[in-house]
Amino acid sequence: MITREQLIQKYREFFESHGHKWVAGASLVPENDPTVLFTTAGMHPLVPYLMGENHAEGKRIANAQKCIRTDDIDEVGDATHQTFFEMLGNWSFGDYFKSEAIQWSYEFLTDPKWLGLDVAKLAVTVFAGDQDAPFDTEAYDLWIKTGIKPQRIAKLPKSDNWWGPAGQVGPCGPDTEMFYWTGSDKAPAEFDPKDTRWVEIWNNVFMQYNKTEDGKFVPLKQTNVDTGMGLVRTLAVINGQADNYQTELFWLIIQKIEQISGKKYADHLIEFRIVADHITAAIFAIADDVLPSNKGAGYITRRLIRRAISKMHALGVKGACVYQIGLEVVHLYQQDYSKLADKSILETLEQEEKKFLATLVLGLKQLDSCKNPDGKFAFNLFQTYGFPVEMTMEQMRLQKIGFDKGQLLREFGQEMTAHQDLSRTASAGMFKGGLADASEITTKYHTATHLLQAALRQVLGTEVYQRGSNITAERMRFDFSYPDKMTDDQIAQVEQLVNGWIKDSLVVQMEEMSPAEAKQSGALGIFDDKYGSKVKVYSVGKTSREICGGPHVSNTKELGLFKITKEEASSAGVRRIKATLI
Repeated sequence: MITREQLIQKYREFFESHGHKWVAGASLVPENDPTVLFTTAGMHPLVPYLMGENHAEGKRIANAQKCIRTDDIDEVGDATHQTFFEMLGNWSFGDYFKSEAIQWSYEFLTDPKWLGLDVAKLAVTVFAGDQDAPFDTEAYDLWIKTGIKPQRIAKLPKSDNWWGPAGQVGPCGPDTEMFYWTGSDKAPAEFDPKDTRWVEIWNNVFMQYNKTEDGKFVPLKQTNVDTGMGLVRTLAVINGQADNYQTELFWLIIQKIEQISGKKYADHLIEFRIVADHITAAIFAIADDVLPSNKGAGYITRRLIRRAISKMHALGVKGACVYQIGLEVVHLYQQDYSKLADKSILETLEQEEKKFLATLVLGLKQLDSCKNPDGKFAFNLFQTYGFPVEMTMEQMRLQKIGFDKGQLLREFGQEMTAHQDLSRTASAGMFKGGLADASEITTKYHTATHLLQAALRQVLGTEVYQRGSNITAERMRFDFSYPDKMTDDQIAQVEQLVNGWIKDSLVVQMEEMSPAEAKQSGALGIFDDKYGSKVKVYSVGKTSREICGGPHVSNTKELGLFKITKEEASSAGVRRIKATLI
């Protein structure tokens, strides 16, 4: 048996032996990505470097990145899907390309010194080609060279073997995916990607094109390798376990659920898996300051917790239980993620449970008595009983109540808009992911967040720290720690300070140094297990000094006029400012 710790260590040692620097994973909250609510893949924190910016550790890095992915949340409950997972990745920023990536993938997977997987159980996919880009002959030939037989290589279209762009334009390219046979019988000679006994364990993305505004795919000047190996899925495969939830990362949680419910995992697979996964995801979200709420990423945290509670209720558990389950999660991960030791995380989980339990039974009774539930009914359930619309639809499916999903979501969104409570994104489409752009305006807004934090700390006090941000081409949103509503005078002072610094034409400079040196220099940052051996410190004149990945403008005069449009509560002890640059 190989453990999580051993798998990470083997991966690290292998890629360090091939010139990669091991770097710390980033927060679950994307630092400079307005299009996703969580980090959904290992590449999200690395977008600036994939776009050409120099990484402090060089052109080859590797890491383990925690992720939350909810676009396939309805699939959680099967053997291989989770909303929270750790992704092992190795990256090339304009350095090596397909030949090395494929050769090293094969070596790490099959060499007895590393994972020693059976070559006879290995299969791969490559991009088949279409009108935009040709068949990936190079990847195909490289796999043949390793010894993989042609009948074990599937040529698949863009929907299966192409990455990006998330928006209309941007970097993209073909990928090649590795699969391992998990069936009890001998692996078939021919690879059928539709057979679920073939489990994907690794994906190499080859960023070699840029999609232009007119829909053309032009070769990139800097080609990159972006890879991902799902840690828990690979653990299950290596150890011959029937599903991800039998690995060490879930089994103690599963046993705790058995103890609390008096039920057996084998008899209630879906419910147990959803509870174990969702409580894990919620704890990691809360640890990164994404507290349960009715807006944005906080809505996902709330939905995960409440869906887990509803499944425990279905298992016959009527009282409080998430604290006990959450404690197992903390014990599993706190050695590598020190923030999980904070007692307030489990306390937040427990408080959310108390709120929801008070209304859960009443809400279910309302659903039982409704003959024709529609979007308006779903909205009322949400408003009155705290039922996320997705949970309402799930209960309707369980009770075999027929409904049109698209129509119900549209009606629900209309009710949300009318009541100005939740945005359509949060109600109907927030579980989709994408990538940030690196446009001029978003770069300006990112620099403006540094000035805003400096101004807030000067006006409100040094207890103010950033708790999250979201940037679009139209505005910036900045969350910060502060217990009270800001006065009109305080808002005016902050605006005046920021605009004064913009008028002063302050130079923005970047330095690379160790976290210890950054701390000693007075840079703002959370000095725990987040950083690697080198960090980037951005200084805006003598006004602001922060650890940050960028990008930024070179001078504050580029920003224009700064205007705060709204100041409001975000969650307990956290305020939110929305602002624009004119």
